[in-house]
Amino acid sequence: MTESLARRLGAEFLGTFVLVFVGCGAAILDAGNKGIDLLGVAFAFGIAVMVMIYAVGAISGGHFNPAVTVGLAVAKRFPWSDVVAYVITQVVAAIAASLVLLGVASGQDGFSAKASGFASNGYGDHSPAHYKLAAVLLVEVVLTAIFLYVIIGATDVRAPAGFAGIAIGFTLVMIHIVSIPVSNTSVNPARSSGPALIQHGWALGQLWLFWLAPLIGAAIAGATYRAIVGERAVSPEEPLASEATV
Repeated sequence: MTESLARRLGAEFLGTFVLVFVGCGAAILDAGNKGIDLLGVAFAFGIAVMVMIYAVGAISGGHFNPAVTVGLAVAKRFPWSDVVAYVITQVVAAIAASLVLLGVASGQDGFSAKASGFASNGYGDHSPAHYKLAAVLLVEVVLTAIFLYVIIGATDVRAPAGFAGIAIGFTLVMIHIVSIPVSNTSVNPARSSGPALIQHGWALGQLWLFWLAPLIGAAIAGATYRAIVGERAVSPEEPLASEATV
């Protein structure tokens, strides 16, 4: 990567902040008004990640998600030496976005982050449709793996250039449509951490699952992508499959 680590972290902060602020904001700020439904929230997340990939993806790779960073490292598309810095930056950005959302939401009389759930992810009684822990674990692992397969595939040297952001954004829309009723959709530990810290109740107690499941799913995809689809043959003078991320 040609950009300095500081610049890449700045881009990751900005992208993650926008993703959490727009995606979670669509759910939090419209709560009870019914102006934005499940489909609206799904598109808010997908469009946010898509536009930020095009805005800053050329600088940082456009991860905006610890699971993406880990999955790409497992796939040998990203250096392990930068993983911790990326993950910390993503989590801090998600917390910052959640704090700003709290400031905005508190402008409504009677708003309570704890009572509203603050767009947190949950299982059991805190799943939107009361899905049990095992079901939530399964859907988060599977959908995160699908997300990483698309990310790795869309940025493969064999994929059409310039369309990765569109494919990734619409995949995130698809993922939210499927899993909002199950887990309120994480597939992103940073997205889960910000709201959980603000909710500061049951969400913190269940946060472990929304780190564990996405990381497992991302690692599975990162480890198996090449085994499933192979890789392009290269000449000795040509670099191996693209190390670009998003």
